[in-house]
Amino acid sequence: MVGKKRNWAVTIPLVILFLLFAVFSLFPLFALILASLKPSTELLRFGLNLRLDWDLMSLKNYSFIFQGASDYFLWYRNSIVFTVLFTVLCLLLSAMVGYGLAMYQFRLKNTIFLLVLIVMMIPVEIIMLPLYKLMIGLKLINTVWGVILPFVVAPIPIFFFRQYLGGVPKDFMDAARVDGCSEYGIFVRVMMPLMAPAFAAMAILQAMNSWNNFLWPMIVLRTNDMLTLPIGLSSLLTPYGNNYDILIAGSVLAILPILIVFLFFQRYFIEGMTAGGVKG
Repeated sequence: MVGKKRNWAVTIPLVILFLLFAVFSLFPLFALILASLKPSTELLRFGLNLRLDWDLMSLKNYSFIFQGASDYFLWYRNSIVFTVLFTVLCLLLSAMVGYGLAMYQFRLKNTIFLLVLIVMMIPVEIIMLPLYKLMIGLKLINTVWGVILPFVVAPIPIFFFRQYLGGVPKDFMDAARVDGCSEYGIFVRVMMPLMAPAFAAMAILQAMNSWNNFLWPMIVLRTNDMLTLPIGLSSLLTPYGNNYDILIAGSVLAILPILIVFLFFQRYFIEGMTAGGVKG
C-alpha cells in the first residue's frame, strides 16, 4: 500500500505537469483558429490573441476560400500531389539504400555511409544553385519532378533506416534464401513488414517537410497553376494589400493533412523513432 501511495504521489503531479505543457503548447493553435474567424482589421489592431469577441467572429474568411475567389484549392491539390509522390518515393528509395548499407557487405560500404553523414551536415542552401542549374539542364523547371527528384533520396532517412535495420537479425534473410526467395523478394516480403514502424516515423517527418517546403519549390516553379500551398499563401501578402484574414484561414486548413497523417501513423511513431535511434 505504501508503495502504491508513493507511485500515485509521483504520477499525479507528473500528469498535471504534462497536461499544463499540452494546454500551453495548444495556445498558438487556438489563437490561430480564433484569428481565422476575425476580420483583417481586428488582426492588424491587436494581432493574434485569445479574445472571444462573438460580434466580430464569423466564417466569412472560410466562405471566401470555398467560393473559389482565389486559387487556394489548386495550390492545395498541388501540395497533396507533391507530398504524396515525394513521401512514397523517398521512403522506398531511402529504405533500399539504408537496407543495403545495413544488411550487405561490399567494398566501399563504410565510405558510402561516411558520404551520407557528410551530406547530412551540408546546408541545403549551399547546393541550391548547382541543383537549379541541373534542373535547367534536365528541363525540369516548373515541373513536379523538378521539385521532387533532387531530394528524393535523402541522407536523414537513409541514416535512420540503416540504424533501424542494424537491430534486425540477418537470420530472416537466410531463412528467406533457403525458401528460394530472391534478394528483391526478401526486401519486399520479409524486411519491409519488419520496417513498418520505421516507415511510419519517416512518413510523418518527410510528409511534413514536403508539405511545408517553401524555398526550393519557389525557385523551381514559375506558373500559378503549379504553385504549392506555402507559395500560394505567401502571394496573398503584397505591397498593395495584405489579406491576413484569408492567409490565416488558409493556414488553418493547411494543418489538416499533416494532422491526419500523424493520427494515422502515431501508433508506430514512438516505436520507430526509439528503435531507429539506437543500433542493435
